Amino acid sequence: MYDPTVFDNLKVAFENYVYDLDNIDGIITILNRVDRMDFSVLDREFSIQFSLVDQPEVTAEIVLNACLQDLASEILEWAGANPGCFITLRYYKRISNVAIQCKNVKQVIKSIWEHDIELTQTLSFVYEEELGYLNTIEARFRHKINEENMNEIGEFLDHVLKTLEELSGI
Repeated sequence: MYDPTVFDNLKVAFENYVYDLDNIDGIITILNRVDRMDFSVLDREFSIQFSLVDQPEVTAEIVLNACLQDLASEILEWAGANPGCFITLRYYKRISNVAIQCKNVKQVIKSIWEHDIELTQTLSFVYEEELGYLNTIEARFRHKINEENMNEIGEFLDHVLKTLEELSGI
């Protein structure tokens, strides 16, 4: 019988929580969902993107990633292996005042997520359009998660929603 991997179990758990926030609670609107297998390096990636119903101008994306080594160590039951997944949060927000708004974004992210993340902000724009910049805010968590972290998903999503609310105010 097929035994789901840590990645599969976490993916389903995140999907369930996020879809409940959309379908049952009506707090968010799911905008996109990706479930990808990269055959060139045998990585798995799952992402789900959403926004708050009443504040759609900022979106959040949760990305779950498992590399070949993690998948192989789990499936082949390597002794001493600690299979798991990396998690990344991405927020997308339009800004016009780079110096002030990027600084405020950094303060918000660091105050909610403390020291558990590596934060980058990448600005982009469409040439000849004056809509400001798209700020792609990426928070990469330094530690892998596994099935022992499943009971923390609800609290994690509370922080994701709080971050969305705070970023909407910038």
